[in-house]
Amino acid sequence: MTLDANIPQVADPKASIAEERKAPSFPVRELTYWLDGDKKVTELKEQIMLELERDPLWRVSDHPNLTLAETRERAMKKIRRLADQATSRPLEETMVRMSIISVVDPGFWTRFGVHFGLFFGALQGQASPAQLAYWMEKGAFTMQGVTGCFGMTELGHGSNVAGLETIATFDPNTDEFIVHSPTITATKWWIGGAAHTATHCAVYAQLLVGGKRYGTKTFVVQLRDTQTFELMPGVNIGDLGKKMGRDQIDNGWIRFTHVRIPRSHMLMKHTKVMRSGEVIEPPLAQLAYGALIQGRVSMVGDSANVAKRALTIATRYASVRRQFSDGTPGALESKLIDYPIHQHRLLPLMAQTFAMIFAAREMNTSYMQLMSQLNELGDSKGAAVDAAIKNLKETHATSAGLKAFCTWMCLNIIDQCRQSLGGHGYSAYTGLSQAYSDFAVHCTWEGDNTILTLQCGRYLVATALDALKGQPLPENLAYLKDAIKSGMVLETKPFSGKSAAEVSSLAALKAAWSSVAANAIVNAVRDFKAGVAKGLSKDNAYEFSSASRLHAARMHTYTYLLHRFVAQVEQSPAALRPILTLLAQLFGAHSAVQHSGEFLQAGFYSGAQIEALKVFVNDTCAQIRKDAVPLTDAFDYSDYIINSPLGRYDGDVYEKYFELVTSLNPQKPVPYFDSLIRPLLERTNESQPGPELEIDQE
Repeated sequence: MTLDANIPQVADPKASIAEERKAPSFPVRELTYWLDGDKKVTELKEQIMLELERDPLWRVSDHPNLTLAETRERAMKKIRRLADQATSRPLEETMVRMSIISVVDPGFWTRFGVHFGLFFGALQGQASPAQLAYWMEKGAFTMQGVTGCFGMTELGHGSNVAGLETIATFDPNTDEFIVHSPTITATKWWIGGAAHTATHCAVYAQLLVGGKRYGTKTFVVQLRDTQTFELMPGVNIGDLGKKMGRDQIDNGWIRFTHVRIPRSHMLMKHTKVMRSGEVIEPPLAQLAYGALIQGRVSMVGDSANVAKRALTIATRYASVRRQFSDGTPGALESKLIDYPIHQHRLLPLMAQTFAMIFAAREMNTSYMQLMSQLNELGDSKGAAVDAAIKNLKETHATSAGLKAFCTWMCLNIIDQCRQSLGGHGYSAYTGLSQAYSDFAVHCTWEGDNTILTLQCGRYLVATALDALKGQPLPENLAYLKDAIKSGMVLETKPFSGKSAAEVSSLAALKAAWSSVAANAIVNAVRDFKAGVAKGLSKDNAYEFSSASRLHAARMHTYTYLLHRFVAQVEQSPAALRPILTLLAQLFGAHSAVQHSGEFLQAGFYSGAQIEALKVFVNDTCAQIRKDAVPLTDAFDYSDYIINSPLGRYDGDVYEKYFELVTSLNPQKPVPYFDSLIRPLLERTNESQPGPELEIDQE
């Protein structure tokens, strides 16, 4: 049989992806070690991935077909298994294990993290040493006798923690607090673990002593009898049911009706209530909020990890999927990744992901240094406390801006990668539709992204105003130096280079983004001062300048990401520096093209220089395209973690996709054929005649 030469050849997808790995420009394994931190971490990660893959309990391929009840029950089985591992294995191993699980099963990760990260984290951050020892003895760390949840969010309040309505009133007669939900909007809402799992809750409530409010504090309230699991008197709990994603977590609502707890169940590391009713507040109340930064820091890393998975799926699929040809009879169709427009769709996202990886690394280091500094304070006063407060404010603002920016960025990466799969991206079995639904919550929990961005913007304005009064600038705002010297009037300093190579150098891009960020902060300070000049209070002046504050924070975060990226490039092994340099340049240049108006307004780049940047982006996408698959290989996610037939390492996407869909959806008789389809098909169009009309008889 002779094939028609005009019929296009069908390429072997395995051979197509094998071609991509023939000549990477960098040592793939060395990049894996650099991204993970070192070889030992990579080997530990691979060991954990294999353990999960071989454990039947951790099967993930059938997730799309599970009911809500099945999803939650399986998650609880995993908690039972992992609770012992998490408390008996070294902390480093547990942290690596959880970072992998956050990608494999983000809903389970949340359910497990509610106890260990939020509830126990509240004890670690807010309890006195004696209180922490008490709850440890009760089993709060090992989940033996205590399973916890975190009761901050209310039906009527989320980001405004100071506005929470739940009240904890001290009763001096009984030495107890009375925890109460006075209104419907005071109902604790979205409380993970409340519906089915938690026996205790770290409740955030307004402290009321002797008729005076002392702000929001943390109280441990028992929700259920640990033997019978019956609700405690005065506690009402309900299930919030089906959600957009992460159905593994049993979110619920909680209402308290005059629930009494011992005075010692208020966490008193900072504010203390004595038996007499005396309230002793710390000299610097904001120190209590240092521990709350942890969730935001972790989400920067989670954004990077989830983006790595999405890009691996999209990039590998683009390297085997073929579409259209040059018209030559019998020619192979072209790979999607060979089309310049597809390179533009994916490769800037690759650069963004590397930027998030390195920002997460530095943010985690900053957070650990902050917590060490806070823990060492003790009863210190003076300069030590001032330095800690300054560091706390900077870390809070940076983590707020990065959490918002990176979660928004990751959500966009997931959806852009999903769309790049074409119609297959809409399938629940190809991995990205559920990833989007599961990740979207990152943009609103642990602080709504817009509110967090505004908090970062407020810090930028306040820091600039302090610098005008002689206070030193923090290192990551050193680019404001010239603006401060000139009294917040920026002098335009156009860049002199003209060629694509000149305008896209890392030095030029750092200077360009610094100029744009400085300009945005100058404008935000101007708007704030304009509000003050109108007679507005300080807080209202900040609200008056909210749009420019939001913009300043976004431009500052772009700048921070680029500067951290470049710092990591400079520290990288020599063999990796060329590809990492290209990625850093692509991140800075592509982002600049996307916001070209900012650079024109700041007077740094001209229109012709922006066009040169576009040329650089085009050329660089084509250059990085040759390393696209090796770069995703360096992420080192096994096929089990990828959990998508379209992102398989071996490229066998079509056979495995077909096998997965048919195995999970076997052919069966249509269950509603007789009740619905047959009547539809067999219905008649006959209608009953109406009465004979007199006019028809004439």
